[in-house]
Amino acid sequence: MPVEWLNPYHLQVGSFLLINVLLGVSIYITLSTGQLSLGNAGFMCIGAYTAALLSTKCGLPIPAGIALGAVLAGSAGVLVGLPSLRLSGVYLAIATLGFGEVIRAVAVNWETLTGGAVGVAAVPQMGRVLLANLADAGFAPGDAGLRPNQFIALSVFLILLAVTALVIAFFLRLDRTRVGRAYAAIRLDEKAAEAMGIPVTYYKVLAFSQGAMVSGLAGALFAHSTSYISPEDFTYHRAVEILVYAVFGGSGHLLGSVFGAAALTLLPEALRFVSDYRHMLYGLLLVLMMIYRPQGVIDPPLLRRLHRARAEEAP
Repeated sequence: MPVEWLNPYHLQVGSFLLINVLLGVSIYITLSTGQLSLGNAGFMCIGAYTAALLSTKCGLPIPAGIALGAVLAGSAGVLVGLPSLRLSGVYLAIATLGFGEVIRAVAVNWETLTGGAVGVAAVPQMGRVLLANLADAGFAPGDAGLRPNQFIALSVFLILLAVTALVIAFFLRLDRTRVGRAYAAIRLDEKAAEAMGIPVTYYKVLAFSQGAMVSGLAGALFAHSTSYISPEDFTYHRAVEILVYAVFGGSGHLLGSVFGAAALTLLPEALRFVSDYRHMLYGLLLVLMMIYRPQGVIDPPLLRRLHRARAEEAP
């Protein structure tokens, strides 16, 4: 691969895109049981700060810190999901949004641990740590025709790509299992699902914790990709942005949230040539999308019709 193709800036944009795709997957999981949660930014904050603090203050290896960040966020999802079962719709959204703001307030005010509004700096970056380990083994980026900054950006992108692909594959497979069918039944009619013997409480808490865990994983990866985090990275604007990924792409299918996250990450970059108006055009596109295609870009009934059409054309 020619060196000039590996632009570190483009690779960094691709890395942020993959993190946003993980966040899109996280909101899809909670929406798959009909739970409108705006707490994903809070769970992302938990994962990011856990991984960052474990690596900077405790010297824990990066993979262990990322895993513990995801697990702690998932555990917080259980603690938030259980008392939230009595709520639904906008009431659940408000409650989870408040949870996210509480987590951010803790990050701002617990200065001795989190650094307060300044945040946590010098978080070990995955690419730099990998480069240092390979250098100890005698490898230099020049051996592969790469500059150090290209190698770092490329390694971060490939790690995120592998993790994102595994998460998407897992939840695509989950949709076809008993758990996925239970999620769909609860989303369509919770009372009917309960009458059919589906343990609604168990599956709703499971979905909530899974969504929180994926958000925490995204946060932990974000911390070790940027090497700096602060409470401003996890405001309520971030929570709404995550929800927009699913609404824009289509919340009825996992690929809708994936597409929405990818499209809405790349769109501001594609509109840089009209820098003075790109945010206006971005907002106008969202408004037009909600007017003319409120179900999102990817519509499950359309996907089913296309699948049936291909099956009928097959010999």
